[in-house]
Amino acid sequence: MATMKLAPINAGPIPKANSPQRSPSSWPRRPAAIAGMSPQAFQKKIPSPRVMPAPLIPQPSLADNLANLGAVAVLSASLLFGGPSFAFRGGGPYGQEVTRGQDLTGKDFSGKNLTRQDFKTSILRQASFKGATLIGASFFDADLTGADLSDSDLRGADFSLANVTKVNLSNANLEGALTTGNTSFKGSNITGADFTDVPLRDDQRDYLCKIADGVNSVTGNATKDTLLCR
Repeated sequence: MATMKLAPINAGPIPKANSPQRSPSSWPRRPAAIAGMSPQAFQKKIPSPRVMPAPLIPQPSLADNLANLGAVAVLSASLLFGGPSFAFRGGGPYGQEVTRGQDLTGKDFSGKNLTRQDFKTSILRQASFKGATLIGASFFDADLTGADLSDSDLRGADFSLANVTKVNLSNANLEGALTTGNTSFKGSNITGADFTDVPLRDDQRDYLCKIADGVNSVTGNATKDTLLCR
């Protein structure tokens, strides 16, 4: 069988790319201002990124710091002593015991020094203050029904809104005491009590003048005279 010989195919030259070749002379050049600069000098020419300033945070004043410290101290003390009532202690030997807003029915305070003691809103029914020193003490809105305040020093005491019904005030010195509001003295014994400079409503004064009698053994003032009875 005869063998056929194939003639080689002349593919011709490989076509070159159409894009023109750029010579080194046509490459981009550095600007004249930075031509020949060292890398360090060139780096300095690059502007650094702008850093935004941190927002100003107002600093607490000395007064604010002291107030915060005070609040912390009060909170710590209230937790330590078992409640905020410790803050209402008054003066005098009995001042270590809380007497504000308490039920002290029948309690014996006779002869004690209770100067500026705080009895606000306390229940003091049948309590005894006989011969006690109660200068500047506060009985604001307290219930003193049936209490014994005889021979006590009540100068400057506060009886505003207090219930002083059926109280024994015989020979007590109430000079300058406060009785504003609905303070009631109904059924009380005021023999020899001194009401000098005690502000009273007309109806209070009229009632007390009807039952006033005696002379205070300490001040020497007649009860009716101190009430300015007509």
